[in-house]
Amino acid sequence: MVSVYIPVQNSEEEVRVVLDQLPRDASDILDILKAEQAPLDLWFIIAKEYFKQGKIEQFRQILEEGSSPEIDDYYADVRYERIAILNALGAYYSYLGKIETKQREKEEHFILATQYYNKASRIDVHEPSTWIGKGQLLLAKGEVDQAFAAFKIVLDGDRENVSALLGQACVHFNRARYSDSLELYKKALQAYPDCPGAVRLGIGLCHYKMGQLEKARLAFQRVLQLDPENVEALVALGIMDLQTNEAAGIRRGMERMQRAFEIYPYCAMSLNYLANHFFFTGQHFLVEQLTETALSVTNHGPTKSHSYYNLARSYHSKGDYETAGMYYMASVKESNKPHDFVLPYYGLGQVQLKLGDFRTALSNFEKVLEVFPENCETLKALGHIYVQLGQTEKALELLRKAAKVDPRDAQAFLELGELLITSDPGAALDSLRTARSLLKKIGEEVPIELLNNIGVLQFERGEFELAEQTFKEAVGDGIWLAFVHGRAESSMADSSSHIQQYKDMQLFHRLEEDGAFLELPWYKVTALYNLARLLEQLHNTETACMLYRLILFKYPEYMDAYLRLAAIAKARGDIQSSIELAADALKVNCKCPNALSILGDLELKSDDWVKAKETFRAAREATDGKDSYTTLSLGNWNYFAAVRSEKRAPKLEATHLEKAKELYTKVLVHHSANLYAANGAGVVLAEKGNFDVAKDLFMQVQEAASGSIFLQMPDVWINLAHVYFALGNFALAVKMYQNCLRKFYYNTDSQIVLYLARTHYEAEQWQECKKTLLKAIHLAPSNYALRFDAGVTMQKFSASTLQKTKRTADEVRCTVAELKNAVRIFSQLSAASNLHYYGFDEKKIETHVGYCKHLLEAAKVHCEAAEREEQQNRQRIELARQVALAEEARRKAEEQRKVQLERRKQEDELKQVMQHEENFKRIKEQWKSSGHGSKRKDRSQEEEDGGAHSEKKRRKGGKRRKKDKNSGKSRFETEEAETDMNMMDDHEEEMEYDDTHMNYNDQMIDHKETEHDHVEDTAQDLLAAAGLEDSDADDDMAAPSSTTNRRRRQWSESDDDEQPQREMIQDSDVEARDVSGKPNRDPAADVEEED
Repeated sequence: MVSVYIPVQNSEEEVRVVLDQLPRDASDILDILKAEQAPLDLWFIIAKEYFKQGKIEQFRQILEEGSSPEIDDYYADVRYERIAILNALGAYYSYLGKIETKQREKEEHFILATQYYNKASRIDVHEPSTWIGKGQLLLAKGEVDQAFAAFKIVLDGDRENVSALLGQACVHFNRARYSDSLELYKKALQAYPDCPGAVRLGIGLCHYKMGQLEKARLAFQRVLQLDPENVEALVALGIMDLQTNEAAGIRRGMERMQRAFEIYPYCAMSLNYLANHFFFTGQHFLVEQLTETALSVTNHGPTKSHSYYNLARSYHSKGDYETAGMYYMASVKESNKPHDFVLPYYGLGQVQLKLGDFRTALSNFEKVLEVFPENCETLKALGHIYVQLGQTEKALELLRKAAKVDPRDAQAFLELGELLITSDPGAALDSLRTARSLLKKIGEEVPIELLNNIGVLQFERGEFELAEQTFKEAVGDGIWLAFVHGRAESSMADSSSHIQQYKDMQLFHRLEEDGAFLELPWYKVTALYNLARLLEQLHNTETACMLYRLILFKYPEYMDAYLRLAAIAKARGDIQSSIELAADALKVNCKCPNALSILGDLELKSDDWVKAKETFRAAREATDGKDSYTTLSLGNWNYFAAVRSEKRAPKLEATHLEKAKELYTKVLVHHSANLYAANGAGVVLAEKGNFDVAKDLFMQVQEAASGSIFLQMPDVWINLAHVYFALGNFALAVKMYQNCLRKFYYNTDSQIVLYLARTHYEAEQWQECKKTLLKAIHLAPSNYALRFDAGVTMQKFSASTLQKTKRTADEVRCTVAELKNAVRIFSQLSAASNLHYYGFDEKKIETHVGYCKHLLEAAKVHCEAAEREEQQNRQRIELARQVALAEEARRKAEEQRKVQLERRKQEDELKQVMQHEENFKRIKEQWKSSGHGSKRKDRSQEEEDGGAHSEKKRRKGGKRRKKDKNSGKSRFETEEAETDMNMMDDHEEEMEYDDTHMNYNDQMIDHKETEHDHVEDTAQDLLAAAGLEDSDADDDMAAPSSTTNRRRRQWSESDDDEQPQREMIQDSDVEARDVSGKPNRDPAADVEEED
């Protein structure tokens, strides 16, 4: 139990006040505080405790009394506590003004808050808490720039003030600078990690505005971890869940909204989202109640706009357009511009359009169109308005745009259909769809003719699924839908036995006996036939056959059903049934050219050539020679007669081919776009050997046929592949065969697979040929000719492999395996009892078996030789590998030896340098210990002995001296090194040098001739460098005191650079002299010149 103690004046006693048991009337506490003149911090503590307990009036009473003039006079010296009380009152009234909905009361609260903050500033203008309070007040009033300046004043004095950081983050957020706001929130969190969860709420909002939804979700979840009852975090997570548009997310989002409502029933955001949810559930009473509550608790413009919009939608859906329009208008006024919230503009336009106010509705819809230029609903509404206003061109433009944006739109195509149905088939189809949708919308029955025409147009465009739906809609409910969905057969045990019996009607009689309703109105027959034709195109031939038979069961004279059944039987190879169906069609109309043509084609396939010819002639006569199909059929008859293998005679063949060419040409004359006639002409040209012309013709036919959905011409692909094969272009032939198989036969036609295998065989691609033949055997296992071809291919592959000059052991083993397979295949064929039935000669098969066995014996020898060669190759490779490894090891050892030698050489060089430095030091000490007179005498003697040589050096070194006039340092260093070496000559014993050293000395003498300094200058400079200046010298050049040390370092560096000179010095320890007794130049001087 927390208590505070108020000291009693002029006494050591204290009044104990239990904070948990504060009196309801704050006057008692105030009397004690005044009477005992309690410190102001106690006033502030008690006031805060009242606020925590929800006793706002007592909180305000104590703080206002604590900031009264009497208290200010009495506690004039107390600054911080007075400022704290005033700032608390300012924050309190700022909060009241922020949540107040009435503008007058809001302004009054803001004025009071401003007065308290100003009073606090008069006490201490630099107090940070006052500036922070002012910034919050300015934010609540919407004065963002001034709020930013207030927070900046605090941050200029304390860059880690958490309250100022949070305030400035809010300013940046209101300015839509979300990245800057996020950085400030992070900085505040780093400065005070234990801050409330609301700080992380700002981080989540910044991430959400920046599109980083996952980070925003994590931030909101962290807020809930710190504060499970944070309403803002619950609402934010609920909104994110609702935006997923998934059932689980929507359910989770509404649960969060409900939780937020339970914690704080006056959160306008949660109230609006709950109202939106109840609108879609149809609970309009809750919608109105929640939105009215939201409007009463918020003064935020966008939030109020959403509330008015929800309320307007509720009245709009109930048909109360006047009230809905009023609330739509209120929502529009609360939103600043259409881009912020455009939905109330659309709703207002709808209401005004319903009320007949076209001009005002046009204005509102155009505002919506500015925000969403491709909104179909707005385009439709504007189009309708322009139609009502008589502006047809604008209406047509808008409706076309709506149709382009959403082809499923019905209303937009209503007027377009009337204009485009005769000129543009695509637009006509769209208009018919629009008409159908419109009729459904107004509740009228769609005519079957309209649906049938829509289905046919969709069928022609290849929209098979849409066409099927349309035809089903046209035929409506009936037994045919049971056939289509396969439910009728499931009720009968033997229904599958009737599928192949094209003329058997027992199935339908049995259905009638079972009570099935088989009524088929006459106006539905065409649509049902088109549905069957569509199913046939989709390769659902069994269901199509059932529908054709149903049509014939109810209408036996419907000829097209007979012909389609005949075509299905022909495709299945049931030629006899197909002939019978064609004959039944001719019983209905004996001169039907279609029935005669299909009958002639069937007779041609059954090798009844005479009857086929008579039938084709009858079909031609039935059309007075005007039907190109019958002429084309006669051309086909002549072609097949020419290429029959059993009766192939050159003269007869040429006659039939010429007649076929004549008929094909006749068709092309009347119908130049007849692809079948062009294909037939190409076939005739190819048979005559005109492959190039035939190829061009086939390619044109192929290109024309590819642009049609209904025209399926696999023959032209096969013919083109045959031409490529005849021309020897096997790669293109293979490609054409493969494309034809995939495009038309789903890779299931064994004959085309055999063509492909033959192409691989001629191209000597034995393995590809074998694979292709195995695929053909899989497709047609009863075709023994394919097995024989596979055996021959294996035999040919083995023979070609054994004939190769170089073979690997693997190739020979593969050859053996292929030969064994070939022997097995031929043996199986030899054992067959019906060889002659398949056209095989037993002796020929035995010959193949014997040849394969002979190859097997030869292959064994080749296999052994190949294995020996392979073993030798492996040994050679292994030997080469070992040699390479040894060479690599030797190379690595050599490299390691070189590294060791280099390391040893560097160590030796280091030792030489150290020895040379020791000798140099010793010589310098000896040289210094000698007298000045002796040095001058020695120098004079040297000059006399080498005068001529020195004069020569002066002449040659003149130019160099001019060049190096400004490089005194280099000259001094060179001369220093030379002097040192001369001193070494004076104090070392004479040593003998070999020829190498003598040669080297000669080189040094030659190089010395190019030196730029004179001997006299050198001697004088040396004396100066050593500190032994000659008073008689005329040279006034002086060297700095540190010259000696620098020259020593330079001499040491020169030794490192010139390896030959160092080696010479190490070997001799003294400077060599030439024949005339003159000292050689110091190597350091040469190095300096080179540098």
